[in-house]
Amino acid sequence: MFVHRDAEREPPEHRIHEIARAVGGAGLPVPHLCVVPVRMLEAWLLFDRAAIRRAAGNPNGAMPLELPELSRVEELPDPKAVLHSLLQEASGLKGRRLNNLRVPVRRVAALIDGFAPLRRLSAFQRLEKDVQVFVQGRRGLPMALPEDYEQV
Repeated sequence: MFVHRDAEREPPEHRIHEIARAVGGAGLPVPHLCVVPVRMLEAWLLFDRAAIRRAAGNPNGAMPLELPELSRVEELPDPKAVLHSLLQEASGLKGRRLNNLRVPVRRVAALIDGFAPLRRLSAFQRLEKDVQVFVQGRRGLPMALPEDYEQV
């Protein structure tokens, strides 16, 4: 299970311990990995113009989209606002249609072809390392599932 919690103004370690306490307190017998971006998860979506354009419903739009430098996205005060602003620009919509535009963040994430550029970000590096360690530790071991788990 991946558990997401933005670090915001806290050190990532505080959020990781917070997640561990919550998972343990909930009595969830499932392994978990912590996803702790430096500021907000939306910062990790601010590198793929094509995905933003497709998510906004205007994949062939020609309007310029000024994306922040990837090396600075974790420093943005409000990456969520930046992403929503970019989605509005990319949509090409005006007036009431623009005001009614609602694009879920998960839509942008689903349309990104590859996240390799994020390997330059410390929080993403930590997540990737945690996934690798988890997979290596699980190799050859049967997956333990909760007793009430129903396979679909």
